[in-house]
Amino acid sequence: MASTNDLKNGMVLKLDGGQLWSVVEFQHVKPGKGPAFVRTKLKSVMSGKVVDKTFNAGTKVETATIDRRDMQFSYMDGDYFVFMDMDTYDQLMVDRKAVGNTANFLIEGFTASVAQHEGEVLYVELPAAVELTIQHTDPGVQGDRSTGGTKPATLETGYEIGVPLFITTGEKIKVDTRTGDYLGRVNS
Repeated sequence: MASTNDLKNGMVLKLDGGQLWSVVEFQHVKPGKGPAFVRTKLKSVMSGKVVDKTFNAGTKVETATIDRRDMQFSYMDGDYFVFMDMDTYDQLMVDRKAVGNTANFLIEGFTASVAQHEGEVLYVELPAAVELTIQHTDPGVQGDRSTGGTKPATLETGYEIGVPLFITTGEKIKVDTRTGDYLGRVNS
């Protein structure tokens, strides 16, 4: 338990019957009239939905401990992703639902941050940008600018993104894992 006066950005609260919410920002407000209160912006750990919530100053809120560990993705086992803790070599099977869109950019050997609460995997997070190889893309046709200078390309994970016309099959590129956008070539 913590008081709303102790809130910090990144702190995880357990509200509304056990739902986990991360504090994005908070502000202590002391109006001229009436009691002080704390205005917060909270993000749902599971869904990513952001809400505004106001608490009376000094109200007790339940905090949750989130265990974040860097783990290496080993292989797929049916609908499960198997991650290995590089310190203990323990293996952890993570459901596809917890991995979410991160699966679009995940290949064997990548290190990801796995967040757990009371033994349950909440989400898997990759670095902001990863390097992946283009598995297939059609050659860019000179003079074809009708698509804004981009063409579809399939990554080694099977995910398709838009890349500039000069990118060829087999090239290594940087991809933003949050948006799926092309960031640039990787110089060998």
